[in-house]
Amino acid sequence: MKIRKPNIFIMPVKFLWFTIAWIMVLINALILCFVPQGKLSVKYMRFFMRQFNFMTGVRFKVKGKLSTKRPLLCVCNHISVFEMATMPVAFGGSFFGKKEISTWPLVGWIAKKFGVVFIDRRPSHALEALNKIKSELDKVDYPMFIFPEGTTTNGAYVKQFKSSMFDIVEKTGITVQPVVIHYRLKDGTKISDIDMANHFAYFDNAKQDCGPCCKKERSAFAQVFHIMCLGGFLVEIEVLPVPDLSGMDRKQIAETLHKIVSETYMKTK
Repeated sequence: MKIRKPNIFIMPVKFLWFTIAWIMVLINALILCFVPQGKLSVKYMRFFMRQFNFMTGVRFKVKGKLSTKRPLLCVCNHISVFEMATMPVAFGGSFFGKKEISTWPLVGWIAKKFGVVFIDRRPSHALEALNKIKSELDKVDYPMFIFPEGTTTNGAYVKQFKSSMFDIVEKTGITVQPVVIHYRLKDGTKISDIDMANHFAYFDNAKQDCGPCCKKERSAFAQVFHIMCLGGFLVEIEVLPVPDLSGMDRKQIAETLHKIVSETYMKTK
């Protein structure tokens, strides 16, 4: 299967579809005004993201099962905005996200209603972030997902995990489960590094050295439109076994989890 490149015939139709998708978002935002924030609004995210995935043509399949232990912190590699669209539908639950998203018009408000907990990842705010993560995990009975790379990449590799995010694991011993995300064409065909970077990944190419895999950068909204023009893609979600992290400090935990996720990703990407 080949990538269906956007053309002058496809783009007007997809622009109309994109407009309808945003009308859908606005309607759901109005409904959310009347949904109390908490467990119910987190469940509503699952319904909302099903609609979003349908509109964008994104599908997913899951291999493996999440642990039934709670609290449960799931660590995942991060390629684009579509992790946030597929994980809630596959598993329920919500996310820890970077603070900057909270300032995005409408999107930040909707994310907060969906139970996303925004944390400041600057080293000077590490203790505040730790307390916020601990507080949230103590009160929810659904899985919380976090992206320890701290950003998205061009999809060619998995960045080192930020160890500051694992203070909570070192100090409380909560259950952590690694999850690996792969992007495929809709028929399951693997995507080359260059096609991944140019079409499917969403990343700040000004901040990383990725050679020929860095041609252009889109806004998050333009990326969604581009994926719609391509006809969508398949997200493969592989849930890995819960590792034994007992006796490790936060740096060892970060290194261990990164090795597990990175090796699995690179082996089958």
